[in-house]
Amino acid sequence: MSAKRPDPGERRVIPFRPPHPRAGNDNRPGAFGPPEPSVGDLSRFERDQSGHDDHRDRMLVNGLAFLVCLFLVLGGIWLADKMAQMRKDQDCVLSGRRGCTPVDVPVRSRW
Repeated sequence: MSAKRPDPGERRVIPFRPPHPRAGNDNRPGAFGPPEPSVGDLSRFERDQSGHDDHRDRMLVNGLAFLVCLFLVLGGIWLADKMAQMRKDQDCVLSGRRGCTPVDVPVRSRW
């Protein structure tokens, strides 16, 4: 068998098949043909130029959001402090010591 050998100056192009997309989640642009427009008409989201912003409502919502964030931070700090105190008390009791937790006893008058 004799194979036809190309001339040293001749160039060959090897066509490659495009890779088969895995399960249809190929996100490359143009992978399945021309890209479809991802955003439709945005005119319904445009704000009227004649209308004014209601800064009072915006400031009220920002204030409420700040209070919620502050509540979450303070609650997290309180929870971490309680967990640390419980861990100290548990370590004290498991080490065999007595009087690990203070007990508040009301003082009675002798009269």
